[in-house]
Amino acid sequence: MIDYFPGGVWPVMLTPFTENNEVDYVGLAALTEWYISQGANGLFAVTQSSEMFFLSLEERVKVAAFVKQRVAGRVPVIASGHISDSIKMQVEEIIQIDQTGVDAVILVTNRLAGSDESDEKWLRNLKELLAQIPNDIKLGLYECPYPYKRVMSVKMMEWCVKSGRFYFLKDTSCDMENIRMKLQICKDSYLKLYNANTATLLETLKYGASGYSGVMANMQCRLYEKICRDFKHKEMIQLSEVLTMCAMIEKQWYPANAKYYLQLEGIPVLTKCRVQDDNKLTDTWKNEVKMLKNITEKLEKEFLGG
Repeated sequence: MIDYFPGGVWPVMLTPFTENNEVDYVGLAALTEWYISQGANGLFAVTQSSEMFFLSLEERVKVAAFVKQRVAGRVPVIASGHISDSIKMQVEEIIQIDQTGVDAVILVTNRLAGSDESDEKWLRNLKELLAQIPNDIKLGLYECPYPYKRVMSVKMMEWCVKSGRFYFLKDTSCDMENIRMKLQICKDSYLKLYNANTATLLETLKYGASGYSGVMANMQCRLYEKICRDFKHKEMIQLSEVLTMCAMIEKQWYPANAKYYLQLEGIPVLTKCRVQDDNKLTDTWKNEVKMLKNITEKLEKEFLGG
C-alpha cells in the first residue's frame, strides 16, 4: 500500500491579514517558512483556523495556490475551502482548489448533510458530488466543528475507505472509541487518520493514527512533531500530559491568540482576524500566551535538547 502522505504534524494554517483586512501574503510567506522550520511534515491550508468561512472563493483559491508554490515541494500541501451548501457550488470549489496543484482537496463532513439528516442522506450527497468531479482528484475528510460537527460513523467510514478516493482524515471526535473504530476500518487502506485532539493523541498514535493536525501546531509545532515521532518512548507520557494542559489555551481567544504567539516568535503577522475582534485579546490573555511561550521553550530544551 502506497503512503501518499507522511505521518507527523500537519498544522492547520492561519491566515494573516493586513490593517486593511486583506490577506497578508508577506506574513503568509513568513508563516509558511516557520511551519517548515518547526518540523511540520505537511501543511493543511484553508481550514477553519484559516478563517475559511470568512474568505471569498477567490481568496481561498489564491491562498491555497500561494502556499503550494511557496512550499516548492518540501512538504505536501492539502487544502479545504469546502464551505458551500449547494452541490453545484461545492463542485466549483473543489475543482478550483484542485487546480492550485495541492496534493489533496479536503471535504468538510458537515457540508454534505444537515445536522438533522441521516448518514444515508450524507452518502447520497457525497456520491452525487463525486460523480461531478474528476476521478483523479485525491480527497480527504475534515470533521470541522463549524457550523456543526459531523463525526464519521461506521457506515460513512466503510463507504469512503471502499471508494478508494480518500487519503486524509482530520479527526475532531475527541473520542477514543470512535477513533479506534476508524483506525480499524482504515487499516491497510489509503485513508490515514490525523488526530486534532491533544488529550487522546498519544494513545491514538499507539493504535495507528498517522499524526496530529490541530490548533496547537500553530504554537508548539516542534513538540508535536516530537511526540508523533517518538510516541513509543515512555517519556512521551509526561510530554503528552503537559501539552494537554497547554492546549487549554485553545479555549481562550483563538485564532488571535495564536497570531500573538507567532509575533512572539518574530513572525511579521498582525493579530487581526475576520472571525473575531482581536482587540478583545486582553492583556491578561496576552500574558497567558507569553507564559505558554516560556513553557514551550523549557519543554523544547528538555525534550529536544535546545
